[in-house]
Amino acid sequence: MGSKTPSKSARAYHWVKERIASQEFSPGYRLVLGQIAADLDMSVVPVREAVRQLEAEGLVTFERNVGARVAMVDDHDYRFAQQTISILESAATALASRSLSQEDVRRARATNEAMAACLEHFDPRAFSALNQQFHRTLYAACPNPHLVELVDAEWARVGHLRDSIFSFVPGRAHESVREHEEILGLVERQAGLEEIERAVRRHRTGTLAAFLVHEHPDETLGLLTS
Repeated sequence: MGSKTPSKSARAYHWVKERIASQEFSPGYRLVLGQIAADLDMSVVPVREAVRQLEAEGLVTFERNVGARVAMVDDHDYRFAQQTISILESAATALASRSLSQEDVRRARATNEAMAACLEHFDPRAFSALNQQFHRTLYAACPNPHLVELVDAEWARVGHLRDSIFSFVPGRAHESVREHEEILGLVERQAGLEEIERAVRRHRTGTLAAFLVHEHPDETLGLLTS
């Protein structure tokens, strides 16, 4: 049997979500339903359904007399999203590790080498994009598609902070490159899934800790391990 054709609302949902994730639709961007419907050659009804679903996921907000906008994210949202991502992504990466091909590992290492090359003339946005590419190469092979979708959704919610996070804590970039190589080493030698999961979680919480120390130096970091 052939694959089922996605509904119009599903097509609109993925179309808008991809543009939020890529920053084409940045935080605060007004979503004009009629224009989206015209771009997708469909009526407004399935577009409205798609946007309502994105609202339920926290990616879109509705304002009186304004309409739908891409949701804004503050640093508290980033904190909680990173805690969520550290759990979900570490589990997805561990589960994916047995499905990764040599080509996947080679591609991830090449991305990490490109990140290392960025360090000399540091561009936080380019570095962050490579960082996201590195991690998605590792977790996208997770055999649980729902887990991958959850990780992608959380990253989409904090997209604009993701793209600038290393401008706040540039020193963390050097540590990230080193930790990436450690994670790849664990994958290559087929370390235990729990060991891989712990390594990825330490890596993610390390970036969050660096951000919190920079933004809130007087706060404790108890939330990181709660």
